[in-house]
Amino acid sequence: MYFDPSRFPSYQNKAGRKWHLFAMAKRNHNKNTKETSSVRSATKAHDKEMAQTSRKHSMFYVAIVVVFVAVCVAPLTAEIFSPGLSHYKQHTNLKMDQAFLTVINELDTEVAVSWVSQRCYQCLYQQLGVVPAVTTPGQPSSQEFTVSTQHEITLQLNSTTVSQDLCRVPFHFGEHGNYSLWVKNTNTSAVNCSIVTDADPVNSYIPILVAFLVFAGLGLMSALLRAIVGLDLVRGILFRIGGTFETERLINSELGSPGRTVTPVTDNILPPPPSPSKRLRSLDTFRGISLVIMVFVNYGGGRYWFFRHESWNGLSVADLVFPWFVFIMGTSIALSINSLLRSGSRRTSLLKKVVWRSLQLFIIGVLIINPNYCLGPLSWDNLRIPGVLQRLSWSYLVVACLDLLVARGHVDILPTNAWWSSCVDVLLYWPAWLFVVLLEVLWLCLTFLLPVPGCPSGYLGPGGIGDMGMHANCTGGAAGLVDRWLLGENHIYQTPSSQVIYDTHVPYDPEGVLGSINSILMAFLGLQAGKIIIHYRDLHSSIISRFLIWGLFLGVISAVLTKCSTDQGFIPVNKNLWSLSYVTTLACFAFVLFVLVYYSVDVKKWWSGAPFIYPGMNSILVYVGHKVFEDYFPFRWRMVNTQSHAEHLTQNLVAVSCWVLISYVLYRKKIFLKI
Repeated sequence: MYFDPSRFPSYQNKAGRKWHLFAMAKRNHNKNTKETSSVRSATKAHDKEMAQTSRKHSMFYVAIVVVFVAVCVAPLTAEIFSPGLSHYKQHTNLKMDQAFLTVINELDTEVAVSWVSQRCYQCLYQQLGVVPAVTTPGQPSSQEFTVSTQHEITLQLNSTTVSQDLCRVPFHFGEHGNYSLWVKNTNTSAVNCSIVTDADPVNSYIPILVAFLVFAGLGLMSALLRAIVGLDLVRGILFRIGGTFETERLINSELGSPGRTVTPVTDNILPPPPSPSKRLRSLDTFRGISLVIMVFVNYGGGRYWFFRHESWNGLSVADLVFPWFVFIMGTSIALSINSLLRSGSRRTSLLKKVVWRSLQLFIIGVLIINPNYCLGPLSWDNLRIPGVLQRLSWSYLVVACLDLLVARGHVDILPTNAWWSSCVDVLLYWPAWLFVVLLEVLWLCLTFLLPVPGCPSGYLGPGGIGDMGMHANCTGGAAGLVDRWLLGENHIYQTPSSQVIYDTHVPYDPEGVLGSINSILMAFLGLQAGKIIIHYRDLHSSIISRFLIWGLFLGVISAVLTKCSTDQGFIPVNKNLWSLSYVTTLACFAFVLFVLVYYSVDVKKWWSGAPFIYPGMNSILVYVGHKVFEDYFPFRWRMVNTQSHAEHLTQNLVAVSCWVLISYVLYRKKIFLKI
C-alpha cells in the first residue's frame, strides 16, 4: 500500500494527518476479517506481555526502594530494642564479639585463669591472666578480662602455688555484657566458682532478624503485586494505557512522509511475539544464589561468625557457596559443549577456546584480584599464586577437556530400549569417570601416605594448639607440604582461618594444589547434573528423580566418611582441605537445592528466578567487580561505629543490593561479560 498525499488535501496539517491515518487503520480493519482476528490474538499476547513487563519492573523497583530503606533503618531498630545499650555506651573500648569478665578471688592463693573454645577440638588451654591472692581479710582481690562471645568457652582456674585445678566453668558470654566470676571457699573446704551477670549483653542478632523480616516482606509484596497485576481488570487498564501511548507514537511517526512505503497500521501496533528461550533459568538462578551469598560473605557478612569460614572442621554459611559455584560451572560446561557440538563446532576449536578461557581466569585471579594488594603494590617475592579464580580455571580446564573427549553431539539418536539406557548418562562417559576415580585415588594416596617431616602420616588436623599442641607446625598435613614444596611458603595464603581458634602460625592456602583435585570432582559432579538434563530433556520427573538419587547417594558417602560427626570421622568435612567428605556433602546439598530451584523455576514456573537470575547471568563481571571496587562508595563508607554488627550488616546488604541492581540494568541492556 502506497501513500499519496495529493489525494488528501487535509494532510497539510497535523490534525488532518492524524485523522487520515486513523481512518486508514479503521478501513483496513473493516475490510479484512482475518486480519481482525489476527490483531485480536496479537492484542491478547501484547496484553499479557505488557502485564508481565509491568509486573517485573514494579516488583524490582519496589524491592530496591524497600531494601535500601530497610537496611538503613536496621541500626536504629537494633539500638531501640537492645537492652544493653546503656551499658555498651559505658564500655566503648569493647570490640565486637567481646564481653567484660571480672574475676573476684576470695582465696589466699593466686589464681591463674585459662580458657578454651568449645569449637576447638582437643585444644590446649590458653592463659587469660592471673588474679592476686587476698591480702586483707574480707577484701577480695579482682582482675578484669576481656573474653570472646562467638562460641561457648570453658574457663579453667588453677592455683599458682599448688598444681591443682580449682574449677572449670563452661559459659557462653553475650556480646558487650558485664560478668563477674566469684571464686571462694565453701564450708567443705572445696572451691566454689559461679558466674553472675552484672549487666545484660546487647542483642546483636536483632539486625539479622530485621533484615529477614524485610526480605520476607518483599517476597509477600511481590506475590501480592503479581496477583494484582494478574487480575483481568488491572491487565485491561494497563493494556489501554499502553495501547494509547503506542497509537500516539505511531501517528506522530514518519509513516506518512511522501515517497515512503507505508506499512498498514495494524501490522505495526503490536510487536511480533518473542521467540521462546530454551535457556535453563534455574541454572542461572542457582548460580546467582551462590554468587550473591559469596559477595555478601566476602564483604564481611555483618561480621557475624557464622558468615565466616570455619576455623577448621565443620561447615558455616560461608563454606557453602564456592563449591556450589564450581558445581554449577560443571553443569554449564555440559550444556554449552553439547549445544556447540550440535551446531557443528569442531572439538579442536572448542579446545582452544577452553584453554584460552582458563588462562584468562588464571591471569585475572593472579593480577587483578590478588589479596596481596592490601599490602600495597604487588611484589613478585610474595605474590600469592593460588586463589578462587585460579582454582576455577584449573577445574574448568580439566573438566571441559574431559567432556570434549567423551561428549556426544546428538544424544537423541541413542537407543532407549537397551538394558543400559537407564544409566546412559553414566555408562556413555565411562572414560571420564575412570579418569576422575584415578584422580581421587591419587588424592587419597598423597593425603594419607605421603611422609610429612615432623608430622604423622595422614594428618588432617589444624596444628597449632589443636591435638594438645603435639603437632603445632603440621597445619594441613600433606596438603600444606605440597603447597610449600611446589609454590613456596611466600606464595601461599599467610593468614588462614585456622588462626582464629587454633592459633596456628604456619602459612596454609585453602585453594592449594591437593584441594584442586577435589574441586575437579565437584565440577565433574556438576557435569553429571548437566548430562542428566541433556539425556532426559523435558522429562522433568526423570531429571528430578535422578537428582534426588544422586543427592541420597552422596549423602550416604558423607555419613560413612564423617561418622555423622564434626571431628571424629575418617575424613571430616573440611573446607580448608577441600576434603572428599566436604565435596560429597556439598554436592549432596547442590543436587537437592538444584531440584528445588529447577522445579519452581523451570517446571512449575512459580518463580522467575529474580533477583538472583540477573547476577547469575553476569557472574564474572559481578565477582571481579565486587573485588576490584569493594573499597569504593557505595560499596563501603566510613562508619560511625566500626564495632557495630548492625552498621556492618547495613553496609554489606547495601553493597550486595547495588551489585544486584547493576546486574539487572546490564540484563535489561543485554550486556553480558564473558571470557
